[in-house]
Parts: sequence; C-alpha cells; structure tokens
Amino acid sequence: MKIYDVLGNSQSLDGGAMFGNAPKALWSRWYTPDPQNRIAIACRALLVDTGHQRVLLEAGIGAFFAPEMKARYGVVEEQHVLLASLAALGFSDADIDVVILSHLHFDHAGGVLQPYSEGRSPGLLFPNAKFVVGESAFGRAKQPHARDRASFIPELPTLLEESGRLVCVPDSQDLIALLGPRFMFRRTNGHTPGMLHTELVGAAHRVFFCADLIPGRAWIHAPVTMGYDRFPEQLIDEKSELLRRFEAEQTWLYFTHDPAVAAARVARDASGKFGPRQDRASFQTGWDLDVA
Repeated sequence: MKIYDVLGNSQSLDGGAMFGNAPKALWSRWYTPDPQNRIAIACRALLVDTGHQRVLLEAGIGAFFAPEMKARYGVVEEQHVLLASLAALGFSDADIDVVILSHLHFDHAGGVLQPYSEGRSPGLLFPNAKFVVGESAFGRAKQPHARDRASFIPELPTLLEESGRLVCVPDSQDLIALLGPRFMFRRTNGHTPGMLHTELVGAAHRVFFCADLIPGRAWIHAPVTMGYDRFPEQLIDEKSELLRRFEAEQTWLYFTHDPAVAAARVARDASGKFGPRQDRASFQTGWDLDVA
C-alpha cells in the first residue's frame, strides 16, 4: 500500500473562523494572518495505490467557483491544481477507481467538478470512479441547515446520483466488500453529521485521514475547534477519544488543511496536553505503508 500527498487548490480564510473558540492572541502564534486577518489553508487529497486500485481520499476545493465566489472564499489559484498534481504523478482523473468523500463541504468535494467555464453547467470529473459518501453526510448535503447551507454545492448531490456511480453507505455499514480489510472507517458528527474518516492499515504504518475533525497540527490541541463546526463539544469529545488511541497505536494523522505539514503523530506533554510530533512535510513521491 503506497500513498501520495496530493495538493489541491489553496485558500486564504479568516483566522477567527478557522479557530472559532480560540482568541487571535493564541492562534496567531501558529499562523501569521495577513492584513485582512486571513491565514493560508491547504486543500490536500490523499492518493492510495493498493496495486489493484487507485483510491483518492477527497478532492479539495477545485476550481469550480465563478470568479466572484472564488474571491469570496479566498481560492488562490486559477487552474484546477489537483488535476495538475495527479498529472505530476503520472495519473489523470480517469485513472482513479474510487473517490471517498468524507463529507460534501465544497472545500473537500469541489474538486470532483470540472473547472468553471462561463455559461457551462457544472459537470463531474473522475469518469471511471465510484464516489463513496456516508449516508448521513449525503443527507446533510441534500437538506442542509440554514447554519451551514453555504458550505455545500447545491448541484453536487444530484450529479452524484445521476452518475450511477454513487455508493451511499449506511451509517451502520462498513466498506470492506468494496475496498478490502486494509481500509477501515470511522464516522464522527461534531464537524458535520456523518463525516466519514478513512484509516489505512499498512504492515508498518497506520494513517488516519482527519478531514475536518483535525484540520491541521494546530487543531490537535483538544479544546481548539473551528467556527465551522456544527457541534463543537461533541467534536472535542470525539477528538479526545481518538487522540488517546492514536497515541497508543502510533497512528499517523493526515491533515487536509495544514499548508506546511501533511502528517504527524501525536504525544502528550508533561501536563497531559496532546500535541504533534514527527511532522512529515510531504510525501508527494510516495510513502509505502508496508515498509518501516
């Protein structure tokens, strides 16, 4: 099992929104804001090559936004960066067998859409892939609450359904039949209902795809949440439980939004607080999880 850190389009987002319950005096130690109080945010995907199939965990924000919305949400690059990143590895979107979407917020799922073109309706990329989404997460995208409606792409659920390649997984069902026993799954609800996390089990390393449970290394601190989290107290409880397991099992955490660090392990300091250790800035040339 070999994995590749795949960069998508990046964003500049309001630091206060990204650290909703933390004051600027605290979060500015970790991220330096620009004059508009924005911080740099990555939108990473993770490509898994099992030797039998290629699985893409999420697709980043992509380039589907019209210019005015692109400016509103701080999307930096004009082109669809994820497609260029895949091409640098020798792949196109047509080479992907499965795309697993932890949830359907636009910064995690927008990359499955074609780049914006004036006058053209949105269309799907990844023509040969099954799209895997958890049942609750898909339901939330179809009927969002007013509090998070702006986080979703209205056309996306219908496009996925009409593709004939949507695998909408009931919350009580696992995915071993589709992906095999080296893929494990965990659902959390604190950020958004039914967020689906993939855990990769190699002979030498385990990697947990954090999605928005832990967007980057700064959010490993258990009490730190985002303003975008729907149920922050539940998220803290879910995160704390998992961090204890990750420490005990030496699991690597893969971060979708950290601009500088792709993955890290966790450990507690003398006061018992969790923090990152053994940062891995990138592994765009591949990381074999079966090799120590």
